[in-house]
Amino acid sequence: MAAYIKVATTSELAPGQAKRVEAQGKRIALFNVGGSYHAVDDTCTHRGGPLSEGQVDGNVVTCPWHGAKFNIATGDVLGPPARAGVASFRIRVSGSDVEVEL
Repeated sequence: MAAYIKVATTSELAPGQAKRVEAQGKRIALFNVGGSYHAVDDTCTHRGGPLSEGQVDGNVVTCPWHGAKFNIATGDVLGPPARAGVASFRIRVSGSDVEVEL
């Protein structure tokens, strides 16, 4: 059964920023897009680049290694060289806690 796990607090992630978090052995890229939090797998499907270190432009993150683009909200691939999207995770904010569903 899936459960929500605290991975950050709202004060740790300003709008437009990303952060790598870990929960249950998973590396997750956590994003704050205008006060809305999103989480996707932190590993680019092309060559394993860290999406949490990529450039964020609205709902799009660009992998810092080879430039693949992904939708922050859905994990869908938007631009090559990646051909497949990444997993996305549900987020909830409880007080100041940011929680991811795993």
